[in-house]
Amino acid sequence: MNEPEAIDEMLGNGTGRDGKIQAIAVVGLSDNPSKPSHYVSEYMQRHGYKILPVNPALQTVLGEKSYASLAELPVKPDVVNVFRVPAQIPPIVDEMLTLGLKNLWVQAGIINMEAAAKAEAGGIRVVMDRCIMVELRRHEGA
Repeated sequence: MNEPEAIDEMLGNGTGRDGKIQAIAVVGLSDNPSKPSHYVSEYMQRHGYKILPVNPALQTVLGEKSYASLAELPVKPDVVNVFRVPAQIPPIVDEMLTLGLKNLWVQAGIINMEAAAKAEAGGIRVVMDRCIMVELRRHEGA
């Protein structure tokens, strides 16, 4: 894993975003404002990223329709941001491989090295155990 390079690529390195909004699928997005998945996604939304909630238990969150799975999304996300326990990462990787999704971001405190290795072997760029909001703040301050 070359995380610094992967972070730059996923967040846009000054040329990657080209002024267009990137779509971030958020697996495990909660409608509870005190949960990290909610406030991190809200922060990303405020910074121009299109949030695509993936949570079968919700109809809408952050003003966006929620979907039951990555396969149900109406557009192909640029990044899949995961807020699920480590044991739930392998099926997400499998779904990403099936759908041809290329960027997996697993939030801080969540580690599954076997899933990361499988994802990378399948051509998926992986950032693991890092907060996308913290990295965006660091990236914008650079």
